[in-house]
Amino acid sequence: MKLYKAYAKVNIFLKITGTRGNYHEIISRFMRVDTLYDELSFGAKSGSDDFEIIGEFSCSTKQNTIYKAYTALLEFLDDALASQLKNLMSRYAVHVKKNIPAFAGLGGGSSDAATFLKMCNEVLNLGLSKNDLALVGVKVGADVPFFIYGYDSANVAGIGETVEEFKEELLNLEIFTPKIEISTPKVYTSYRENFYNPIDGFEAEKLKKTSSLDILKNMNAYKANDLFKPALAEYKELKNYYKEGYYFSGSGSSFFRVKERIG
Repeated sequence: MKLYKAYAKVNIFLKITGTRGNYHEIISRFMRVDTLYDELSFGAKSGSDDFEIIGEFSCSTKQNTIYKAYTALLEFLDDALASQLKNLMSRYAVHVKKNIPAFAGLGGGSSDAATFLKMCNEVLNLGLSKNDLALVGVKVGADVPFFIYGYDSANVAGIGETVEEFKEELLNLEIFTPKIEISTPKVYTSYRENFYNPIDGFEAEKLKKTSSLDILKNMNAYKANDLFKPALAEYKELKNYYKEGYYFSGSGSSFFRVKERIG
């Protein structure tokens, strides 16, 4: 069976622009990391007809983003296509070789979900557009649409549903991930309660037009990512891993820098 790559991403910058109910609206530059990816394929089952994921995961099947993508896709499809999807998953398991660390701000779970949706679309000839798949994906997680579109780099806004390609070369990134399991909801709650300071539309527009390299030249980790301070407040051991010249991805715990010297 064909092997599919589910790439990681980093957030070059992540700024809060406001709130929408319990959610935070953002403007962020997502960049794909070509050197880090999970590997997904359809393959042999262990014997059950139930939906099965074979891989090293700390969560149950029903908590897994791939399973959530499956149920969201079933709801989106008409009865005939949903029946084809159920039949496919009764015959094959989803095999996943995990290389992207969990709880790392690298989008591993979202990328797996997006890749699974694209696999189903291709194998079953569902004929769904990327926009259709993104509509399904956003029900699984805010970062999923970015991975559906497959851009090298994109400005992501709203709660993740607005994805606009930003044309630039991929940067050669070095990433390290401390073994700290960070809760994204906990970091966002801390931000809202203790650090809330959304940027205005003018600043957001300026960031959207600036290249990733220029942003990294002119901002440090604290300035580039609004979630860095609340993450440090909630997980004080993070401070032990932060080095000057590195940046913080998403809600963490990964740090990254450009391998070529900046400036």
